[in-house]
Amino acid sequence: MTARPSAPTAVDVVAAALRDELAARGGGAAAARVLDVGGGSGTWAVPLAAAGCEVTVVDSSATALAVLRSRARDAGVADRIRAVQGDVDALADIAGGADLVLGHGLLEYVDDPAAAVRSLATATAPGGAVSVLVAGRWAAVLGRVVAGRVAEARRLLADPAGRWGPGDPLLRRMDTDEVRTLLERDGGLVIEQVRGHRVLADLVPETPDGAAGAADLAALEELAADTPPLRDLASRIHVLARRPARP
Repeated sequence: MTARPSAPTAVDVVAAALRDELAARGGGAAAARVLDVGGGSGTWAVPLAAAGCEVTVVDSSATALAVLRSRARDAGVADRIRAVQGDVDALADIAGGADLVLGHGLLEYVDDPAAAVRSLATATAPGGAVSVLVAGRWAAVLGRVVAGRVAEARRLLADPAGRWGPGDPLLRRMDTDEVRTLLERDGGLVIEQVRGHRVLADLVPETPDGAAGAADLAALEELAADTPPLRDLASRIHVLARRPARP
């Protein structure tokens, strides 16, 4: 279970959602506790640690965790990152109570996504948030059509798991309804935000020239992220959900 999270970019509604979530906690004395499941080499963990969070990364790849430790040292945040080798099942052995739990690029690879979501929810403190980023089914169909791989697109569209064949590296792709249902039904979580990640940015043939072009693309992406059906055609679907606080 080595997840392959999408790297943060200038056009990144996910990074913005995480910043907003951490900002909403206020500036208390205790650092936010973050659990990054399948966090690999620290694409998300290192920036979060640099922002002052205490981050635990769980990943099955010793190589990825070695890269994480090196990146953390280079960034001066090694004291705020803990690396644990294991998969999502290892969460049962990790103290719960995380303020923010990440499952980015996770559900596409696990054998049992419902069990994985339950583990993410259990590891979250009451009132804490779960951030899930999953490969979008419809974007994969359109991408293969544009590339001229029509047979793969047909198989992907017809397959219940959204796969194009036995050689597909992903076990599944999801649409917005599927991921919402998983988090609500199996995790007992309350959905707060569903957004498309890189809805249109991947369709732009070249990087826009200059600050004005980049700003236009960022504004377009921000708007499309919340606009169905464009949102549902995104390369990845981002959902922010919350574990209900205790009564």
